[in-house]
Amino acid sequence: MEEREFQFRLNKLNAIGVALSRETQIERLIESILIAAIDLVRAEAGTLYLIRDHRLHFEILLNNRLGLAQGGTSSTDVSLPPVPLKLADGRPNLANVVACAVNQNCTINIPDAYATEEYDFSGTRRFDQHSGYHSTSFLAVPMRDHEGRIIGVLQLINALNEHNQIEAFTLSDQHLVESLASQAAIAFTNRRLILSLQKLFEGFINLINLAIDDKSPYTGGHCQRVPELTMMLAEAVERCTYGEFADFAMSERDRYELKIAGLLHDCGKITTPVHVVDKATKLQTIFDRIALIDTRFVVLERDLEIAKLRGQLSAAAYQHAVQQLTADRLFIRSINRGGEAMSDADIARVEYIARQTWRNAEGETVAFLSADELENLTIRKGTLTKAEREIINRHIEITIQMLEALPWPAHLKNVPEYAGGHHERMDGKGYPKGLKREEMSVQARIMGIADVFEALTARDRPYKDGMKLSVALQILTRMACERHVDKELLKVFLQSRVWYDYAVRFLNESQFDSVDVQALLRQLEG
Repeated sequence: MEEREFQFRLNKLNAIGVALSRETQIERLIESILIAAIDLVRAEAGTLYLIRDHRLHFEILLNNRLGLAQGGTSSTDVSLPPVPLKLADGRPNLANVVACAVNQNCTINIPDAYATEEYDFSGTRRFDQHSGYHSTSFLAVPMRDHEGRIIGVLQLINALNEHNQIEAFTLSDQHLVESLASQAAIAFTNRRLILSLQKLFEGFINLINLAIDDKSPYTGGHCQRVPELTMMLAEAVERCTYGEFADFAMSERDRYELKIAGLLHDCGKITTPVHVVDKATKLQTIFDRIALIDTRFVVLERDLEIAKLRGQLSAAAYQHAVQQLTADRLFIRSINRGGEAMSDADIARVEYIARQTWRNAEGETVAFLSADELENLTIRKGTLTKAEREIINRHIEITIQMLEALPWPAHLKNVPEYAGGHHERMDGKGYPKGLKREEMSVQARIMGIADVFEALTARDRPYKDGMKLSVALQILTRMACERHVDKELLKVFLQSRVWYDYAVRFLNESQFDSVDVQALLRQLEG
């Protein structure tokens, strides 16, 4: 080979090595390896095998003359069975060329398959007979990783000269392919190692969510659904061809970064007490204390009955007092659920009941409700006191602290910002940092909408039923008009019908109702 040609091919080999090191997708990497090898030595066809369970599995097969492509990024699976490295009696398989190359840890260069008796080419001959092809020269090169372990075999078929005539693979061809196979094996091993570490990392994230799920099945479902909705909305925003999001685009790495942020957006809840996260009623702690108050009503009714039997209370007065106790008991049980917002009259009634007295087990006359019970029962909306709400809100601070403590690689450096911003408001009145819209990334604002919509429609919360779509979207629209969530992103959310696609996957049929999207959009424009 001329010096100029050799230098050209050497430069090409170096360029191939650089290109392989940049490829991140396994199927494309495998395909790139084989295409590069075929191109490097002007081969007509080739196959690439990887070792799994003591067999060589066909990963990709290319034949330029026949226009045949199987495996890799093609839509056709390789139809050939794997090649065993050992025979049924346990002896190494030396009859098959690629198996022999592995078992003997060497390159095998065959000038003419039809002229050799050393290897079994019966399968090749059947293929040639069926396809009209003629397989002549073969080059089987083991792929060794950085530790010298063979991970697969690169096999090339039919070397072509400058006149497109089939000839044997030269020693120079062999050395170039051996060098390429070494680079390819290392690139493949590195990519596989990165993917295994990525799976380990995602497994650790799922472990955190599993721990949260084990503490509370309600937040566990939330941790799984918010990432799904986040990615659905992000993809809808990316499809926008007009407005401020026309230039918004995400690479494969950007998508992965947002996915990880979504999975970790509530990881701080692992520190939130269960009795606060799962507080289904106002009086619930480790158990629902309504039972204790029920007992007090029973004691008061018993005392009234004793007073009547002793002649201290008339029958009419007794009947009136019992009716009042029953009404108060039903009232306390009703407001304990925390479903409706409490009026001033309701608050006053609870305070009046709290001032009544009863005799406890020690015979002491005490207030009917303790200060803590009164505080909880007079929560105007929901089931959480101010202190409990602060405990819940602190989860986002813990989330940010946990995420910022991790040494994120460059392609995941924005995870803390994306995950930590979903409770911020567009007007700067959110928490924990009080960021305004212009201080937040599009991704963090997307996650804010996903977090709210999931919470409104979730059907597995202990303290409420999942809202119907029209109600949830109306609330979101009002929140956008009040600069709680991003108005422009909500327009995309509505117009793209991401809300509907999400509902089909995750909501009950009973939550579906008529939604006037145009009316909601008009509100956002107003």
